[in-house]
Amino acid sequence: MKASCQCGQLTAIAPDDAQPYVVACHCRDCRKRTGSPFGAMAYFPLGAVTFAGKLCEFTRATDSGHTFTTGFCPSCGTSLMGRASRFPEIIGVALGCFDDRALPAPTRSVYEQGKAPWVNLLGDMAHHIQGRDS
Repeated sequence: MKASCQCGQLTAIAPDDAQPYVVACHCRDCRKRTGSPFGAMAYFPLGAVTFAGKLCEFTRATDSGHTFTTGFCPSCGTSLMGRASRFPEIIGVALGCFDDRALPAPTRSVYEQGKAPWVNLLGDMAHHIQGRDS
């Protein structure tokens, strides 16, 4: 599975047979990171994804007291990678950056208190007001 930024300078490759854990997040920071009503990341084991190209990072604090790092292309600004310090064993690749549109749907929707009222995610998934189970 290949993902890339808009200009193609930054890529991520994950094994074709990987089964990512896909999360849709409606928090303010993910909305700002993506410029859309929610962010969606496909999470893989840390060593399963290979990145190529120049990657710039922005790290922010989370409401749980940890950090979330976004990796983006310095040329076109596409946000391609996400890494939460709370879960150091996994790394996320922005779902919309994959070339193959046949990726799995989210299995978890978090921070739904920030969800736009017109967004209706379909499918079998867990829904959470906060980021983690309450």
